[in-house]
Amino acid sequence: MKTKLTLGVAISTLLAMPAFAEGTLNLYTWSDSIAPELIKKFEESTGTTVNIDGFNSNEDALTKLQAGSSGYDVVTPSQHFVKIMIDQGLLENIDAKDMAAFAQVDDKWKNQWWDPDSNYSIPLAYGTAGYTVNRDEYSGPVDSWKAYFEPDESMKGKIASLASPDEVIGAAELYLGVPFCTEDKAEMKKVYDLLMAQKPYVAAYSSDNIENRVGSGEVAMHFWWDGNSLKTRLDGANIEYAMPKEGLVGWLDSFVVPKGASNVAAAKEFINFMSQEENATIQYNYYAHSSPVKIDVSKAKYTPENAPELFPTVPMEFSRACSPAAQDLITKVWTDLLQ
Repeated sequence: MKTKLTLGVAISTLLAMPAFAEGTLNLYTWSDSIAPELIKKFEESTGTTVNIDGFNSNEDALTKLQAGSSGYDVVTPSQHFVKIMIDQGLLENIDAKDMAAFAQVDDKWKNQWWDPDSNYSIPLAYGTAGYTVNRDEYSGPVDSWKAYFEPDESMKGKIASLASPDEVIGAAELYLGVPFCTEDKAEMKKVYDLLMAQKPYVAAYSSDNIENRVGSGEVAMHFWWDGNSLKTRLDGANIEYAMPKEGLVGWLDSFVVPKGASNVAAAKEFINFMSQEENATIQYNYYAHSSPVKIDVSKAKYTPENAPELFPTVPMEFSRACSPAAQDLITKVWTDLLQ
């Protein structure tokens, strides 16, 4: 899905920011990921016009930047794709560690392997990838990936996956005990065999319209993300986000600035703005994914009591930037699977 917004609204002078980040700011973010009220607030307080395009996979974001002259000033890839983009020279060094936003970041997310010197990125949100079940269609256990990857006959044609391998293969590896980013062909053959055996049960490989597909009961299980499942459940769908004992695939999305961006000043101002505690709280309440920057807990909409999806009780292993040899195996498994 692709969205484009141009928004503006007044805010109180108490919350106003210096109006020096003018011009146009072009964002390329996960679809529907940024709170519209924050876009409005930023536009009015800075005089900057904000345009947003949406993507539904890290692969799409990487391809866009690799093509060059993307026209975007801010992009929000996940951790392993931040690493890939840095290594490929696709990002501006924004001296992130010297930005006001960096002081708002929880220490555990600073100087991580994907940006060890904190030069290129400021975290936006983090969470997990797993699977969601519709309890009107499936009444069995959800304490293992077995229910999803090795379903019983009643689930034939009632399972859906994502359209890209990014997190699906990681989940299969967790279930099988295969190390992430393995270069062992025999180990990846196990992953391929598992996914091929599951394929007759899969109604769709799609990253679009998931909330309707699983929420309506069109499918009984869908690979999905924690906060998306949470919001759909709170909207009234009889669904449950699984907590498989083998673990969930972790992700952390960050703000980065593409190489050659035309409005780096506005990009950095927007990142600082989004990382302010009040704005980060609004973003958390809108996006329903965990915040790696400080939020006002007293105003937080989601808690362990009403949002267990955001507070996993099982291990979480983050996707990694694989070696070329390992990535080639992942690509081959996925390409062969979908043939």
